[in-house]
Amino acid sequence: MPRLPIALAAVLTVAAGVGVRALFSGPFAKYSGDALYTVLIYLVTVFIRPHVRPWAAALLACGLSWAIEFAQIAGIPTVLRPLLGSTFNPPDLFWYAAGATLAGAAHHLVLRRQPSGGAADA
Repeated sequence: MPRLPIALAAVLTVAAGVGVRALFSGPFAKYSGDALYTVLIYLVTVFIRPHVRPWAAALLACGLSWAIEFAQIAGIPTVLRPLLGSTFNPPDLFWYAAGATLAGAAHHLVLRRQPSGGAADA
């Protein structure tokens, strides 16, 4: 998979996250931000390893998001809290999984549409 579309998707994901936070508040903004955070991790994974299978990238993105969330129980260093958060919140785990699942499904669909045998990567 070419890296330029992946990079563009990452930029759009960040823009969507900033837009949601600017336009909305409350649970919708928080939980959509959680899902988009995991989508961004997914996209970084695919950018680094373009031939990664969607299910593997989804598991990695979700697993990393969960690891960060569980690390909040022990305490995140103050300097990293703006990026990684500071308070464990169990519902976040669901939204990380949702973001990873949606990113993986979208990636799978993109690979299926590729004429050059992209289905081998699915």
